[in-house]
Amino acid sequence: ARGRSRPRYGRRASARRRRSKKTLTAEALGRSRGGFGTKLHLAVDAQGQPVELRVGPGQEHDVTRAAELLANHQPKTVIADKGYDSDELVATIKDRRATAVIPPRSNRQEPRKYDRAKYKHRNLIERFVNRLKHYRRVATRYEKTARNYLSMVHLAASLVMLGVTVNTA
Repeated sequence: ARGRSRPRYGRRASARRRRSKKTLTAEALGRSRGGFGTKLHLAVDAQGQPVELRVGPGQEHDVTRAAELLANHQPKTVIADKGYDSDELVATIKDRRATAVIPPRSNRQEPRKYDRAKYKHRNLIERFVNRLKHYRRVATRYEKTARNYLSMVHLAASLVMLGVTVNTA
C-alpha cells in the first residue's frame, strides 16, 4: 500500500481553515449568536435613491460608519434612527450646516429635541432596504469577499432604481 501507515503529527485534524479576526473584519464579517453577519450602511436622497453604500461587520455599531456616509455629501437634513444618536455625530452634522433629525436614545440623560414630522420621512430608506432585500444574494450574502458582496449590492440597487421587480411570491 502506498502512503503512510502512521498519521502525521503536528497537523490540525480539522479540514476547516481558521481565519484571523482581522481577516474577518476586513471582509465585513462579524460574529453574533446567529453566526456570521454583515451590516449594510446606506444613505439615500430625498427621493429615496441611494447616494452611498457601505458594508461592515454585523456586530459593528451603526454610528461608526456615519462619517463615511456623509463624507462626500452636503445634505440640508440628516434623518437617522436612534442607532445614530451621538453627540459627536450631531456636532459634525451641525458643523456642515445641516439639521440633525435623530431621536434620542431612551437612556440619554438630557433628551434632545427633534422634528417628528421630518422624522417620518425616514421610511424612504426603510422602503429602499426592503426592496433591496428582495434580491436573495443581498439578503443572505453568498459572496465570500466584502468587495464582491458590495458589488452585488450595487447591482441590486441599480435594478431597484430602474424599477425592475423581483418575484416575491
